[in-house]
Amino acid sequence: MFSQTVEYSLRAIVHLAMQPDMLQTTAQIAKATQVPAPYLSKVMQTLARGGLVTVKRGVSGGFLLGKSPDKLTIYEVVQCVDPIQRIHTCPLDLSSHRKRLCSLHKKMDGALETVETVFRTTTLADLMKSPNPSVPLCNS
Repeated sequence: MFSQTVEYSLRAIVHLAMQPDMLQTTAQIAKATQVPAPYLSKVMQTLARGGLVTVKRGVSGGFLLGKSPDKLTIYEVVQCVDPIQRIHTCPLDLSSHRKRLCSLHKKMDGALETVETVFRTTTLADLMKSPNPSVPLCNS
């Protein structure tokens, strides 16, 4: 349902959230999250353009979260890299469906709305507070 870019972005963001005051290089993040470094480099640039991470350039540079984990939602990360596409008009462009969605597409949009709502209300801090003993999305 979600692109590889979304998955990789969330892994990187969660990794940074787990160590919010520590600069992390692309290589360090790639190793911890098992994301290919060249792909991650592009993902991190997108996250930086979106203001979700900050970049310190140079030899001792790296990435930090651009927002506090309790203020940054999963929704913001997803929307930054590969926005959720809600269904507002018939994807098949059927003239008989122009006024309203058919039952199938209405149901599909309802599912997307539910995902969107969960992502809007879940912060990185929420993920890290989970009682689940597994570390979310990465091997830190």
